[in-house]
Order: sequence, then structure tokens, then C-alpha cells
Amino acid sequence: QVQFVESGGGLVQPGGSLRLSCAASGSRFSIGAMGWYRQAPGKQRDLVATISEGGITNYEDSVKGRFTISRDNAKNTVYLQMNSLKSEDTAVYFCYARFYVGGVSIDSWGQGTQVTVSS
Repeated sequence: QVQFVESGGGLVQPGGSLRLSCAASGSRFSIGAMGWYRQAPGKQRDLVATISEGGITNYEDSVKGRFTISRDNAKNTVYLQMNSLKSEDTAVYFCYARFYVGGVSIDSWGQGTQVTVSS
């Protein structure tokens, strides 16, 4: 059973900051890459940022320089520090993790946390 505990979403004014957290767990699973996706109303779910188990990061172009992804491997937790937020960042943000068991990889997403950027 794979589980996620996401937190940190909310309402913030343009130019403000938020920090998302997500703790992943799964008995008999090991965790590889982790990250965040987002989905705005009426749009598809898109990648925001990912981080490998070794700390290699990848960002969607529109968030480069504003968002920072990090992880704590001991806690199986991934973070997303979001600065200089814009109205177009408004979306439901989903935690992502790739789990491994018996040589098989499984991609899984959390239930999502709402981020609203508005004055």
C-alpha cells in the first residue's frame, strides 16, 4: 500500500511564498524519484519539478529560479519551496513518487493540495 501525506497549500498573494511538503510511504517498497505535478482548472496535469534519489533536479521552465525542490531521504519526504508566486501558479499540486518492489517500478501520485495565488 502506497501512501502520501501532503501539506502546505493555501491562499497567498502574488509575489508571496508557500512551502509544500509530502511524506511518502509504502511497505515493502523502495522510493526512487520524487516530485510535484500541478493541474489548473480545465488543463492537463503537468510536471513542475522532480528530484532523483541522488538529488539531481529538473524544473519546468516557468518555475525555474522561483521554485526549489528538495528531499529528505531518511524521511521519504519531498519539499517544494515556491517563491515569487504568480496567479498562473494557481492549481492543485500533486506529490509524485516512483516506487520499486521486486524489480518493478510503480508511479504514484498523492491526492493533491490546492494552491491559490490571488489578491
